[in-house]
Amino acid sequence: MRLTTKGRYAVTAMMDLAIHEVSGPVTLSEIATSQNISLSYLEQLFASLRKAGLVKGLRGPGGGYRLALAAADISVADIIVAVDEKVDITRCGGKGDCQDGEPCLTHELWKDLSQQLYEFLDKIKLGELTEWPCVQERTLRQDAQMGRRASSASSISV
Repeated sequence: MRLTTKGRYAVTAMMDLAIHEVSGPVTLSEIATSQNISLSYLEQLFASLRKAGLVKGLRGPGGGYRLALAAADISVADIIVAVDEKVDITRCGGKGDCQDGEPCLTHELWKDLSQQLYEFLDKIKLGELTEWPCVQERTLRQDAQMGRRASSASSISV
């Protein structure tokens, strides 16, 4: 599996949103600035995340994005799949036609590993990630640099 910037940025942006939405909707501009991600790229990612039902947008003054589900109900796998990333390391995309239309010698190995990777990422919930001490420390540092208020469910007190 090769996780591209699309998947990494989507998870990072969702983390930022989960940490800061307690203060109200979070703008993509805020996420772009704090996470150093292109605003136009975030707009593309959030279109996919919205379509998958993971975020909802609020228009008008004070608008922005909020999680559509509780952070405890959104897995890293949900986010990665929502932006069309594949959790599959087989050469054939899981079809079993890797070698002249037939499975290759190591097809089952890579298929099983892909399944274990997916299950691992599916067990990690966004809400849990916001509680990790290293995440809280980095959030405090980023927010101080940006003059932004940190406000996760745990109020980030490290």
